Amino acid sequence: MSRGGHKTSPLYVFLDIAIRDDKISCLDIFRAIAYHFIKSEVYQMEKKEEKERNIFERAEEFLQVFKKGAEFTQELLKTNEQLRYRILQLEEESRSLKTNPASPDKQYEELAKQIEALKVEREEVDHRIKEIESENKDFAIRYVEVEEENNNLANLYIASYQLHSTLDFKEVLQIILEIIINLIGAEEFGIFLLDEKTHELKIMASEGIDETQVPSINMGVGTIGRVAKNGEPYFMEDMSDPSKIDWMNPMVAIPLKIKEHVIGVIVIYRLLQQKKNFTPLDHELFTLLAGHAATAIFSSKLYSESERKLSTIQGFIDLLTK
Repeated sequence: MSRGGHKTSPLYVFLDIAIRDDKISCLDIFRAIAYHFIKSEVYQMEKKEEKERNIFERAEEFLQVFKKGAEFTQELLKTNEQLRYRILQLEEESRSLKTNPASPDKQYEELAKQIEALKVEREEVDHRIKEIESENKDFAIRYVEVEEENNNLANLYIASYQLHSTLDFKEVLQIILEIIINLIGAEEFGIFLLDEKTHELKIMASEGIDETQVPSINMGVGTIGRVAKNGEPYFMEDMSDPSKIDWMNPMVAIPLKIKEHVIGVIVIYRLLQQKKNFTPLDHELFTLLAGHAATAIFSSKLYSESERKLSTIQGFIDLLTK
């Protein structure tokens, strides 16, 4: 138990024992810290993957409903053809009765009533068919949207595995750049990361821009600084191609967060020519991408720092044991 009666995490218990026990080396301590953070981020990744699987299941259910609607439409069309054929038969019988003076009037009236009833029924079926056709058009449009969404989510799912397949910091940044180009359709953009010592946002990777021209940004200053401070994404209302880039005020700024802690911002200054604006699907992709990217960047930075510190400590240990 910790102070105040709250439960203490296994990491803190281990660190407390490590401080008291001279047999536990610094190397074991750093390994425990790295294991704790990576285990936590893996749990977050599993939750995000479960959300993505639920989206695929909803798309499959929608496809089944669409297929049933198509089958029902075929049955209505078949019924309509049968009614048309029956009406033609009755009309032929009616004409035959009119030309036959010996036919009883009662039988003729009965056939006329049947013809009228069938005409009314046919009109109802025609009206229902038009409604079904209209619904099918809506289903078809929605199906195309769901198909596109599934393709983008599948690509993001594969990209997320690529992100987490390496702990090399530079490789992680390069993979994020490729994802933004292929899935989002950005032409000029950058990745800003927060310097914990100076509390400034510094550009660490980019595409289509000269990084030497991009200044460091303080927290709360400009659009990028405000996004980093409040943790909320920003989308410019006017997505038309800007004549001149304003480094402090981009078209889009997406925070990179570990839980509620902002570690950086993805900034987009210009989109590809074929990309006119963002759809609701793009906003969802941004959210998923930011979560995966933040986790991968944080894990790779933690690993790199741990490796560097472990190498230094190992060097000291080697000097002391010689």
